[in-house]
Amino acid sequence: MTTIIKQTLMPTYARLPVTFARGEGAVLFDTEGKQYLDAVAGVAVCSLGHARPEVADAICEQAHRLMHTSNLYQIENQQALGERLCALAGMDNAFFCNSGAEANEAAIKIARLYAHNKGIERPVIIVMSNAFHGRTMATVTATGNPKAQAGFGPLLEGFVRVQYGDAEAVAHQLAADKNIVAVLVEPVQGEGGVQVPSADYLPRLRELCDQHDCLLMTDEIQTGMCRTGKWFAFQHTSIQPDVMTLAKALGNGMPIGACLARGKAASVFGYGNHGSTFGGNPLACRAALAVLEVMEKEQLANRAAELGHYFLQQFRAGLTDVAGVKEVRGKGLMIGIQLERDCGELVKQGLAQGILINVTAGNVIRLLPPLVISQPQADQIITTVIDLIRDFL
Repeated sequence: MTTIIKQTLMPTYARLPVTFARGEGAVLFDTEGKQYLDAVAGVAVCSLGHARPEVADAICEQAHRLMHTSNLYQIENQQALGERLCALAGMDNAFFCNSGAEANEAAIKIARLYAHNKGIERPVIIVMSNAFHGRTMATVTATGNPKAQAGFGPLLEGFVRVQYGDAEAVAHQLAADKNIVAVLVEPVQGEGGVQVPSADYLPRLRELCDQHDCLLMTDEIQTGMCRTGKWFAFQHTSIQPDVMTLAKALGNGMPIGACLARGKAASVFGYGNHGSTFGGNPLACRAALAVLEVMEKEQLANRAAELGHYFLQQFRAGLTDVAGVKEVRGKGLMIGIQLERDCGELVKQGLAQGILINVTAGNVIRLLPPLVISQPQADQIITTVIDLIRDFL
């Protein structure tokens, strides 16, 4: 493998010693031709696999026609994408941007403006322990990771943190503070260690938000777009959020984010309240439309549900006798294997064996493979990861 060190790049990433030259489906090839099975998918981005022909063709065709005008004008692809996403999610309208952090910034601004419209001058948003919502100043404040926040104080005011999965902690805060206007929550925490809450968690949060006239805002940046076995993870319940954010797999690698709203949240923004130079441009929206077409045609939500069940079943069976494995958990193709000690070194060991895996929260092996992986590829991931864990422990 060739290590390329670019002194002109800010050292914000601890990059692995590999450079990829091309990809095909769930497989990547480095600059020396070595093949790797991708069980990370660009951190839940390339759900259709790499170099997906339908998406690549849509991007090329659109780039030859029109890439960018401005949101000063009507954009046909943006309108079509908004209509499609709102229909799939049961939402009323959408704001398009370029990333998940930007989508969450829009959600936070909706909550604050909603509060000011109600006469609340110092609004507060409930956020969760171990949450991850981005690295902009507002979203890193909402994020529950002290390492991500270190050195960037003073952080923004207007956030209060409770334990993830504990709806009664939310109830306590709502009862104690009349300035709370929203609850921001991931239906399944990704960066926090693939934490899956109880089935009644989101319904209880919905009930509490209704009681206190607060907005329920779900961050579906990692869980959305069929990853958990539904189009959106909140659809595993009967609730509807007031605001939902998307990014990652929406563009399958093309940068795009979206903030969707319904009901009282959908009427908060007016002319001039928010904007984006590049958000919702014709090129990004055409790529996202192609992603939706493939996901629907190939019924990838169902595929993720079926394969996810298989992964959990096989990992639990294969690791049941291994001391040091604390828990195997997940939802759809969002899999976490928690060990009793930190295991970051497994990433490099996997790389050496031709498989890309991720470790988050220190001791959780996180698997986010493309939704289009074949059965043999799934079995290869399972076998290799079990062997890595057994050798490690």
